[in-house]
Amino acid sequence: MVEMAARTAQQVVRTPGYSRLAKRMGILALVLLAFFAVSILSLRFGSLSFTSGEIISALFSEADSLARNIVMNIRLPRLLLAGMVGANLAISGALLQSVMRNPLADPGLTGVSTGAALVAVTIMLVFPSLSGLVPVAAFVGGTLAVFLVYLLAWKRGIDPIRIILAGVAVNALLGGGTSLLSILYSDRIQGVLMWLNGSIAGRSWYHVRMLAPYSILGLLAAVLCIKAANLLQLGDDVAKNLGLKVNVARVVLSFVAAFLAGISVSVVGLIGFVGLIIPHVSRLLIGSDYKFMLPLSALLGSILLIIADTAARTVFRPVELPVGIIMAVVGGPFFLYLLRKGGAMR
Repeated sequence: MVEMAARTAQQVVRTPGYSRLAKRMGILALVLLAFFAVSILSLRFGSLSFTSGEIISALFSEADSLARNIVMNIRLPRLLLAGMVGANLAISGALLQSVMRNPLADPGLTGVSTGAALVAVTIMLVFPSLSGLVPVAAFVGGTLAVFLVYLLAWKRGIDPIRIILAGVAVNALLGGGTSLLSILYSDRIQGVLMWLNGSIAGRSWYHVRMLAPYSILGLLAAVLCIKAANLLQLGDDVAKNLGLKVNVARVVLSFVAAFLAGISVSVVGLIGFVGLIIPHVSRLLIGSDYKFMLPLSALLGSILLIIADTAARTVFRPVELPVGIIMAVVGGPFFLYLLRKGGAMR
């Protein structure tokens, strides 16, 4: 009996499905460990550097110290915020790449970023007394921009090519409005530049508490979209034959993606390329099954933005760069690489 059980176990281990599952779980475990390691490094380094022992003491000791004040009041909320924003943008990009069946799709394609930017800049430059409404207004602006893109793209259904073309047109229109406001109110633009370039500097526990419930809601909605995202990758005809309402699925996935991107942009400003880079890397590491690709994208997105935020505050210290600039430096060459390689879904 024992020998029979042993032989059965060996056969299961040798089966391709089991090996693939074990590989995927191993990758997820390694990336999770990398997330914790990157988080510790982010807490250690900045304008002042601390040892790992000082960080652990600051996190778990009640004793008042310089390290505890900096870690608990400045770096830890920034770490949590960067992790949430990175995960939100990565999952948003992954869902949109399924909708478009194109690895070059990202949240900016649907007008979320430019819509949020136009409304936020309008408040910050024209109505500065209402600056407390910027997060809510930016989210509303991003949502309206997505609605406009889909309204323009609708013609007896939703086609990925029409979404892309409508997105380009809406982005150009809204981006022109933002540029016009920047020129008309050039004397006030200095205070808006950090937000336009994406920055986590100055964010606090208030912003973490504000973003967390919306992030949880958006991530739960994304999990419910996994089956539809997998079916959309197979093509419209196959998806319809398998019982998926393709147009409805595209709209739902796109609005979940817009929600995740919009809530992130409303808090930290415009940060690009996370939704472009991370889903592509995840697909290379773990395959196209969204049951595994989505959680891996969330972890890798968090890691990437935490690293970018740490670099933003350490590379030229004591001067701090907007994290959006760091992402542009990383994401630009990667985008060109994808263009050279070709943009077919794997």
